[in-house]
Amino acid sequence: MIRRLLFVALGLVLLLCAVLLTGYAGARADPVIRRTAVNLPGWPAGKPPITIALMSDIHMESAAMDEGRLARIVARVNALHPDLVVIAGDFVEGEGVAEAERAIPLLERPLARLRAPLGVVAVLGNHDHWTDPAPLAAMLRRIGVVVLVNRAQAIGPLAVGGLDDPATHRERIAPTRAALAMLDGAGVMVAHSPDIARRLPARTRLLLAGHTHCGQVVLPLIGAPVEVTDSHYRCGIVHDPGRVTIVTAGLGTSELPVRVGAPPDIWLVRVGGLMRPPAR
Repeated sequence: MIRRLLFVALGLVLLLCAVLLTGYAGARADPVIRRTAVNLPGWPAGKPPITIALMSDIHMESAAMDEGRLARIVARVNALHPDLVVIAGDFVEGEGVAEAERAIPLLERPLARLRAPLGVVAVLGNHDHWTDPAPLAAMLRRIGVVVLVNRAQAIGPLAVGGLDDPATHRERIAPTRAALAMLDGAGVMVAHSPDIARRLPARTRLLLAGHTHCGQVVLPLIGAPVEVTDSHYRCGIVHDPGRVTIVTAGLGTSELPVRVGAPPDIWLVRVGGLMRPPAR
């Protein structure tokens, strides 16, 4: 009887190890490239569509992310030739100033190599605020990234609004929306958490977000044991009346460095006037 129990226990330990190793490999895997197209009201007449590469949740200093992996991801993004890169927050993992001090130089070198004709836009996430957002934002601006903190900026044919992190209650929707309305171009909103979607004005046609990791661990029959947002906004393309929200699974991990059923991804979002959906 004791021997049988030991064999069962050993089998369970080996199964757990196999799941963790598979999950760790999934967390370190190359991101899946996903594509969609969105028609935007107010698209400037005569302007061709553009492609936005949406990234999020790098979580530098987690076991799933290091400078070498981020450099490979940046090279892959550059090879896709997006017109604009959007990074939807959580550059750093963990909490505390020391995390940011270690992570910032590891982020700076790869991210400085991002190339897009219309540049790179970013917002901050909850982990960025839990560590040290000021030097992180300063580094991003130093390498040419436009950091939007409850403000908006005209970028090519777009008017891009960036909300500060909703998960830590730093978003200011009214002034950001007012700033967006003052600009020419088709409006796009960026926020770390997609939960903000329900509170946005109806005229906000497109929201780009991250934060959820698409569940990070999504089990057959069970689904995601842990939800960090309304499950409606867990992952991918979410349609609400008058609005499309695109939620990327992100690139890194939080807490356990494993991904099961929710691989890292990057979205290529083709935006413009009336367009046909991209070929699959």
